[in-house]
Amino acid sequence: MESVSADRSALVDRLRAAGCVYAEDEADLLLAAADDPATVADLTERRVAGEPLEYLLGWAEFCGRRIAVDPGVFVPRGRTALLVEAAAALTGPAPAVVDLCCGSGATTVALAHRLAPRWLAAADIDPAAVACARRNLAGLSAEVFEGDLFAPLPPRWRGRLDLVVANAPYVPTDAVALMPPEARLHEAPVALDGGPDGLSVLRRVGAEAVDWLTPGGHLVVEVGVTQVDALREAFAAVGLLTSVRHDEDLDATALTARRP
Repeated sequence: MESVSADRSALVDRLRAAGCVYAEDEADLLLAAADDPATVADLTERRVAGEPLEYLLGWAEFCGRRIAVDPGVFVPRGRTALLVEAAAALTGPAPAVVDLCCGSGATTVALAHRLAPRWLAAADIDPAAVACARRNLAGLSAEVFEGDLFAPLPPRWRGRLDLVVANAPYVPTDAVALMPPEARLHEAPVALDGGPDGLSVLRRVGAEAVDWLTPGGHLVVEVGVTQVDALREAFAAVGLLTSVRHDEDLDATALTARRP
């Protein structure tokens, strides 16, 4: 027991020295993920070198559930729980729901358990993300499509969707280089880079959502708090009625838009 305690203490010290804010929690997770000292050593070296903890573990916690996360796939952030809460509060019974830019499918999984959709789908342009999402959504009666935003969805759902959610990339191109190394060096750039002002993809989501939502249907997106006014203006220009939710604790902002 003393040896295990000493090893954990040394691991915590190494992780803390490497800048891991939650070194004690990470040490416990790494020890639990390893079957032998050699594996612990390997995982520790990779973590100290900056590899995301979620890739080492093979999963991330999101909305109380473990979501499989493959290397290169966008790691679910805790702040996106606000998007889930905002979206779940808007739907009636048996909604038709689509999660765009789904990444690992974390938001789709959360909505699958919060709602009782008559149709649930997710889509992403990144093949690695699509493969990961299909694993996470296996057994949840959800379809996962590969392609750009609405393009791969079955045409029969055009104009019939009750809810569209999107955690699309919204980091301005010049700001990607300022992101923590865990993100900018390991996650797919397509999941981070939102164009010159960060809103290039989100503007497209809003413009295309008008044709896919049923009258009264809702679009919910995550966005930076400083980008809200510009995105509301863009959504209003295509006829969507918007409102904003912000959560200080999560440091999260969700923009809701309704098709009249």
